[in-house]
Amino acid sequence: MSADTPQPDPLLDDLMPWAVGGLRLGRDWVVSPDPAALRTRWSVLAGAEGVERDRLFRPSRSRTPTASAAALPGQRSAGTARFADAPGPCPDPVRVLREPFDEQWLLPDQRLIDTARPELWRVLDEHQLFLVEAPEPLVTAHLPAGRLGRIRPLHRRPGGAEPNLAPGLLPLLAERHGGWVTPEDVLCWILAAGRPGPRGYEVPLAADPGRWRAGLELGHRLLTVQLRGARGGGGAAAARRAPPVRPLGGRGVAGRARVRRGDRDAGAGERNGLPVPAGAWEFEVQGVRVLESWFAARTAHCGPEADGLAALGPAEWPQSWTSELLALVTTLALLAELAPERAAFEPGPGLPAADLRAAGVLPPPAWSRRPASVLDHQEEGPGGQFALL
Repeated sequence: MSADTPQPDPLLDDLMPWAVGGLRLGRDWVVSPDPAALRTRWSVLAGAEGVERDRLFRPSRSRTPTASAAALPGQRSAGTARFADAPGPCPDPVRVLREPFDEQWLLPDQRLIDTARPELWRVLDEHQLFLVEAPEPLVTAHLPAGRLGRIRPLHRRPGGAEPNLAPGLLPLLAERHGGWVTPEDVLCWILAAGRPGPRGYEVPLAADPGRWRAGLELGHRLLTVQLRGARGGGGAAAARRAPPVRPLGGRGVAGRARVRRGDRDAGAGERNGLPVPAGAWEFEVQGVRVLESWFAARTAHCGPEADGLAALGPAEWPQSWTSELLALVTTLALLAELAPERAAFEPGPGLPAADLRAAGVLPPPAWSRRPASVLDHQEEGPGGQFALL
C-alpha cells in the first residue's frame, strides 16, 4: 500500500477489544417495567407445584425448575439450590436496559436466565458504562439485558480499573492532542465520530487537536443525554424541561398514557393529551419507534396474547411510569436535535495507521479480547459450593 493510498479507519472492535454477547433470558416473565410485578410473579411461581410450576416456569434446554446454577456475581440474595427444592426469598430486582432507551427491571437469579453472562456482572458497579451496538452504539449505566447486540464494557475490572481500550491508545491520544485523555473521552469520541462501514463500525481518530476537541464536546453532550441522569448525566434537570404528558385517569394500564404529536394524538386520542415534539415521537431504532415500543412493553400484560406469569402486571398506571416517560421524551427530543450536528461532524484527517501500529494500538493483543481475571472475591456456585473461576 503506497503512502498516497487512503487507509481504512480503525474499527470499534479494535479500539474496544473486549465484547460480550447479549444476555439470553429464555423467558419473558423474568423482566418487567414494574419491580412489584416481578415480586408477585416470584411468589406465584414459588407457591406452585408439579405440572403447574413447570408451565409457569417455561423450561428450556438451559434452565428448568430442577436445575441449579451459581449465584450471579454481586447478587448474594439469589439462591443456588434447585428452584424446585428451595426457591428462597425473591432477590431484589435490578435495573437493566431491555430495549433501546427502555429501562426495566430484572430478577437477578441465574436459575431463571438461560445465558446471564456472569463476566458482565463481575464488572457491574457505579463506575461502569456499557456501549451497546444497537446498531448505532448507545451507552448505558445499566446492564443491557435485551436483543441489543454485542456489549462492550468501558472498564475490564470493577472500580473503573483497566479500561477496555486497545493498549497504547490513551497515551497516543494524550501525546497528539496535548492533554490528559480519559476512557470516557474515547467513549464520547466514538459516539460523535463513529460511523457504520462495510468492514464494521469505523471510528476515525482525528490527527488535528482542534477537531479532536470539537468531537469531544459533541460526544460529551450525546453521552449526557443518553445517560439520563445516571453518573451525573443531568437527565433530571432535562426532564423538568420536558413537555408534560398525563396518563388517562381511571382507566388503568389498559388505557395507557396518551401523548400527542403536535395537533394529532399519537396514542388514540383524548383532548387532554399534551403535545410531544415531533423529533421525539418519530425517533426510531432499527425501524421501530422508541416511544411506541416503550408503551407496548407497559401494556403487553393487558393484551390477549399475555399468558402465564407474564400476564401479571400492575392494574393501574404507576406514577413512576409517567416520570420515566417525561425523561424519555426529553431524551429523544434532545437526541433528535443533536442528530443533524452529529451527521455533519467531520473528524478531519485521521492518525496514520503506521502511528497506531507503532504505539501498540493496532492490532490489539489477543488477551485484550478476553475478560480480565477478577478473583478478589468468592462466588457461590450451584448448591452452595464455592465457584471455581
